[in-house]
Amino acid sequence: MADPRVGEYARLLVNRCIDPKPGWQVMLLSTPFARPIVEEVQRELARRGAYCLLRLDFGLERYPGIAYAWAADAPPELLGALAPIDLHAVESIDARITIEAPENTRDGSELGGERHVLIRKAVVPYYNRSMSMEIPWVTCQFPTDGLAQDAGMTLSQFEDFLYGAVLRDWATESEAMKRVKERFDRAEEVRIVGEGTDLRLGLSGRTGAVDEGTVNMPGGEVFYAPIEDATEGVISYSEFPAVLSGTEVGGVRLRFEGGRIVESSAETNEDFLVTTLGTDEGARRVGEFGIGCNEGIQQFMKNVLFDEKMAGTVHLAIGQSYPFQGGTNASAIHWDMVKDMRNGGRLECDGEVVQENGRWAF
Repeated sequence: MADPRVGEYARLLVNRCIDPKPGWQVMLLSTPFARPIVEEVQRELARRGAYCLLRLDFGLERYPGIAYAWAADAPPELLGALAPIDLHAVESIDARITIEAPENTRDGSELGGERHVLIRKAVVPYYNRSMSMEIPWVTCQFPTDGLAQDAGMTLSQFEDFLYGAVLRDWATESEAMKRVKERFDRAEEVRIVGEGTDLRLGLSGRTGAVDEGTVNMPGGEVFYAPIEDATEGVISYSEFPAVLSGTEVGGVRLRFEGGRIVESSAETNEDFLVTTLGTDEGARRVGEFGIGCNEGIQQFMKNVLFDEKMAGTVHLAIGQSYPFQGGTNASAIHWDMVKDMRNGGRLECDGEVVQENGRWAF
């Protein structure tokens, strides 16, 4: 029997997240393991009078045209640039929906850091259109055994978890997050204090955005593009590993001076961290400061799409910032790293404690 939540999910993605107009060309990226939601999204796009440009691969890179099997043996000069027909597509689409549904969440990790750097450089034209909000877009997931195993759940447990995080009263969620945004909008400086961490970020003149279930799904964060040269101090991600392209990097520690990472280390996969930080100059600066607000997410799952929204956490993304927020940092990467604030963590706005142990003080 078909799960009715799949249809509700598809309507949310199409009608709330991208709201297509008749005649729009909507790129839909996914894997064969997401067939139920892919077909429901296709039907919903058809009802809205929009084209569906379907792109399927077995191991999904979040961008078009980069299949892992091809990327493993492609010469660097090809891997570092999109094929002309794919470049035309990403420059022409009106919206996109990415539905991650991996059979194995480690697919792609065998490529290594250097090949992933080339992939990220190739997809810069596509990435820039999303980051600048030039087109409506949404990235989400569909339950698979691989995602469930990473979360330490059975498939049915993960299905309940996922739908509990995405099928929420987003109007009510939005109002609660706007209160958080209003407080941080008034701050010139934010201080993050926690285990191995004392970091200051400049927000003066930067306005936050509320992820109210329109861009990433699940939504549930308030995020900023920090002042590029105003990050000072150290942050330790001792609670959770940082995950990128199927690679886990445990115990990441970063020290900043003048907004730039001047010292980095990790307990595991440090070579991958160093290679990624060397992608370009912008990879050593903070592109995003985010505050998790989704109460439907309470546990870390090595799944950044959910982990970064977890209530009581913060995350910093090294690399590309959001131009629509005034951010000027440019990079081929955007790597979110999540820090748990629920056990001894503290957030301050201009010296005033606004959150302690993951609970708001205002």
